[in-house]
Amino acid sequence: MAAPSAVATVAAAPEPLDPARARLMVLAAARGVSLAALSGLIGRNASYLQQFVRKGSPRKLEENDRRTLARFFGVDEVELGGPDERIEGGGGAGRESVRDGGMSLAAGAASAPPMPRAPSEWADIPRLPLGASAGPGTMPEGEVPVGRLRFSIRWLKAQGLDPAMLSVIEVEGDSMEPTLRDGDEILVDRTLRPMRAGIHVIRVDGVLLVKRLEMGGAGAVRVISDNPAYPREERSLEDVHLVGRVVWKGGRI
Repeated sequence: MAAPSAVATVAAAPEPLDPARARLMVLAAARGVSLAALSGLIGRNASYLQQFVRKGSPRKLEENDRRTLARFFGVDEVELGGPDERIEGGGGAGRESVRDGGMSLAAGAASAPPMPRAPSEWADIPRLPLGASAGPGTMPEGEVPVGRLRFSIRWLKAQGLDPAMLSVIEVEGDSMEPTLRDGDEILVDRTLRPMRAGIHVIRVDGVLLVKRLEMGGAGAVRVISDNPAYPREERSLEDVHLVGRVVWKGGRI
């Protein structure tokens, strides 16, 4: 009787991520942002991008989602699965296919040179679901984006602002009236710079506030409410964590 043959069992290796999904994971890790937060940035539920990466659903990112993520990371949409809009050779017939706004155009052998890709004109800045109190103070609930506010990239650059370092939050309370009113939305620049006089979002004793800051005595800063009904404070620089400078406001008329 023949001896039974040995059968080796080999575990199937997990399928590698396609380039777009792998690139998204690398970009998120480099920026230190979770897939749940990025899902919120594009207006999706918290597990949307996790399912996209791990389960392949959806098969590819929708155009608006892909564009928003590419702008957030400062990369070309091609890296996240977008179409490559460069001219591609068409074969032996001497013809080329030019992709233009989703329309495929046939060009003859003497076709024009490739048209440069037009730069994006807009930046979608994440809107965070927390309020910077202009009153007695509120505790932040988290920093997962719940929407976006669109700004002209040309305007942002003219102000010396990097879209990747900006966030939009809502003002709560009346201590900064008439400069900032309850419900106003403010654009906050989180770029690391030496502190200077102006309106800033700060965190003091674990509470997020929007206040006017001025340098005080040695090692101190004045925390000022524009509404004269509220007292001024002078705090140690060590007690005031600078979140960002307020560079724009918008609100009801």
